[in-house]
Amino acid sequence: MTADLLARRNQALGAGAALFYETPLHIVRGEGVYLFDAGGRRYVDMYNNVPCVGHANPDVAEAVGRQQATLNVHSRYLHEGIVSLAERLTALHGPQIESVVFSCSGTEANEVAIRMARFATGKRGVVCTDATYHGNSELVGGMTRLGAGQPERADLATFPSPELYRPLDDNLDEDALCEVYLDRLRAAIARLEASGAGFAALIVCSIFANEGLPDVPVGFMTRAAEIARAAGGLVIADEVQAGYCRTGRWWGYEAMGFTPDIVVTGKPMGNGVPLAATAASRALVEGFRAPTRYFNTFASSPLQAAAGMAVLDVIERDGLQSNAARVGGDLKAALKARQSQHDWIGDVRGQGLFIGVEIVRDKDSRTPDRDRAVDIANRLMRRGFLTSNAGMLGNVVKIRPPLVFSQANAVDFLEAFDATAGELNA
Repeated sequence: MTADLLARRNQALGAGAALFYETPLHIVRGEGVYLFDAGGRRYVDMYNNVPCVGHANPDVAEAVGRQQATLNVHSRYLHEGIVSLAERLTALHGPQIESVVFSCSGTEANEVAIRMARFATGKRGVVCTDATYHGNSELVGGMTRLGAGQPERADLATFPSPELYRPLDDNLDEDALCEVYLDRLRAAIARLEASGAGFAALIVCSIFANEGLPDVPVGFMTRAAEIARAAGGLVIADEVQAGYCRTGRWWGYEAMGFTPDIVVTGKPMGNGVPLAATAASRALVEGFRAPTRYFNTFASSPLQAAAGMAVLDVIERDGLQSNAARVGGDLKAALKARQSQHDWIGDVRGQGLFIGVEIVRDKDSRTPDRDRAVDIANRLMRRGFLTSNAGMLGNVVKIRPPLVFSQANAVDFLEAFDATAGELNA
């Protein structure tokens, strides 16, 4: 049955549409932190951040169903729901965040953020890291692997992803290393100025998720934001992965110690309903709206509002922020304790319910072992736990479950992890 469905998929979608695992899973149902395949087998979802309050959350499902049965129109009519969602979302930030442009995906929201910065500064140049990902459109997709896999452009420049595990220079202390990375950021801004594009914005995932969730030099992002503003640019925090309590705090930028001018959120906002947002000061938002008259048929809709409000209700009612901090902290500590037991675990890092386990050939060389990371993900899948490999080098086992992930789930996962490690060490 799976083989037949795969053949039909390749015909219908075209071969090459990505799938996880050596043997693709046919998932038919979700509930909380669990996914179920066509044969009825249950898996613990350790990967998906979209259903942040759990798969098939009954509160979200009820709110969405009720709204769809009542009204769903575009944004050119007044509607209480979307205004209330915008007010509630901005209240979760500091005073610099006042207004919202809603859209349907992180790609759209990041594109709005960049256009907003360009209108505000009158410049076009954007700086990102060399292993980032901010979406799929021509504009933001052009940043993917910039500098590492494709050349810079006149309006896009890159700097090395800051990290302590594989630093640019092993001989420097943390303060000196921080300055080296900041110098690379300054140089990227200078290249944009020299190209004639000028410098409009620095955009980062607040916790450098796609870069591999690295530990960065203390104070790096605080200083980076200062440098960007001193150069006349704005700071965009891509919180699609980092936000909505993922780190145990509401926002990744809080965990990293900086204040953004523009905040982008996406996937988890709607728990499966397409919902994203670009939030900034009223002046920045209106400076974008005036020349563009931005309109998105499916954005700022009553349906989005119903889903978005229900997600916030569940997070607050069920204490999912503190759950992410507590359960994630304990799980990270438990994995960290296992680091000394296995020469192929180079590093364990992350915050809240977002943890990365760096897989290497051996600790001394720190040589990345992508094949083993893929093997671990497949072995864990066979034991009923869904992870994946990620990071700049593809060698980080990525652990990012829904926020309803419990201590009991963590205990079960650690048993599966230990069994997998035993197989690898045999």
